[in-house]
Amino acid sequence: MGDISKYAYGLQYTNKYNYKNRDANIDTYVTYMMNRTHSMFKYTGLPDTIPERILELYIQNNGHCCIAEHNGELYAFTGGMGGEPDVYYMPTEYIVANPALKLNKTFKIDKDCVIIPNDTMYMGLLPLHNKYASILVENEISVFMAMYNTRIMALMSASDERTKASVQDFIKSVVNGELACIGETALIDSLKTYPWTTSNTGTIKPLIENEQYWKASWLNELGLNANFNMKRERINTSETELNVDSLKPLIDDMLECREKAVEQINEMFGTNITVELNSSWGENDTSNNDICNDDDTTNIDDGNNEVNATDNIVDNVIDTIVDILGTGDDNSEEPEEPKEESEDE
Repeated sequence: MGDISKYAYGLQYTNKYNYKNRDANIDTYVTYMMNRTHSMFKYTGLPDTIPERILELYIQNNGHCCIAEHNGELYAFTGGMGGEPDVYYMPTEYIVANPALKLNKTFKIDKDCVIIPNDTMYMGLLPLHNKYASILVENEISVFMAMYNTRIMALMSASDERTKASVQDFIKSVVNGELACIGETALIDSLKTYPWTTSNTGTIKPLIENEQYWKASWLNELGLNANFNMKRERINTSETELNVDSLKPLIDDMLECREKAVEQINEMFGTNITVELNSSWGENDTSNNDICNDDDTTNIDDGNNEVNATDNIVDNVIDTIVDILGTGDDNSEEPEEPKEESEDE
């Protein structure tokens, strides 16, 4: 059989994970989250010169992008906003430099081009991603340190370099899975051990909960419902859905900004572009509307549901008892009157 180790099967191996490399790990977290948020919106009717992937990357990373016409084709550009502010102190020009198109031009906003903001404040998602990625990376470092401390069963001290070297060789042999010993009595006598009594169980568990909380908070800010309830016991359905309303504001704002810009693009350039929520975001929006609008569905915001259900059970029990005892007016039977004796008797 031939050697197959030379085949990667399309997989390109990267550098091993190093928990100490904060910057690289933050970038990795942010990149993976950008992979998720790329599928947040779905466009139809985009021209071939504007790939959907590039459009969303520009908007989410930079906070805005410019849609303008060049040589009869529509393109998405990134650049800087400037010019003399309008009456509301908003920029009036968009400066673009694109080497591939040999384009270096200043477009008039709302006259030559349309700006698509990611959100009302033109911030984009990178500040949000960097915040949570930084927190999670620091938590991971703490987890690694706590796990390393669990390996320490005892602390060793040596009175001289010879004893220290012998102990280090002994530990290396044990780590490598080899049987080893310290042969000289003098070395054993000069070696002292101290039990490591600190319990790390209570340290690792809060760190795991902390990671769960920050990951869920990150996803919640992006409109995805992730549970971070820290109760040790069970939680009911209402508790898992308490944060439904808090998921909407940012996503609604982002969608509204895109819809207004797309409408303006269609009017200015005669296109027929549409945008809507996609993937899990679209599913969440549909399910939330069903919860709020369906009369036959329990309203999760109604705090009296459990009370009403209890009242119904009590009423049913009372009705059953009344039927059994026969105390109702309609179901009670009148006692039979005694028969009158005849005069002959």
